[in-house]
Amino acid sequence: MDRDELTRWALANGWQMIGGHPSLTKPSAPKEAIVRMVFKATLVNVEAKKPAGKWEKVSGAPYGQIAPDEESGLPRGLGFTSLQGFRMLMEDNKDRAVFAKFTGKA
Repeated sequence: MDRDELTRWALANGWQMIGGHPSLTKPSAPKEAIVRMVFKATLVNVEAKKPAGKWEKVSGAPYGQIAPDEESGLPRGLGFTSLQGFRMLMEDNKDRAVFAKFTGKA
């Protein structure tokens, strides 16, 4: 997967663009990113925001090593399946985005 494919996947799965990066937010603070994908020339990093406000890299991989899972569509190679609480956070963000479409609130 390349940068554009990862961005399309992220936006279709509840991520939102914050500060130029596909990002996930906390349910209690839906405008503040706590997980983001940072695209570099040859690789992508997944970073999490520490309580002190500093971003920490939690995983990363070259674009050539990232492929969508055939069953879930989740990009393999970025550690999404092994990151603690990631799926729940992603599902919450996706649900919030879907319900915002019904209510007209972004």
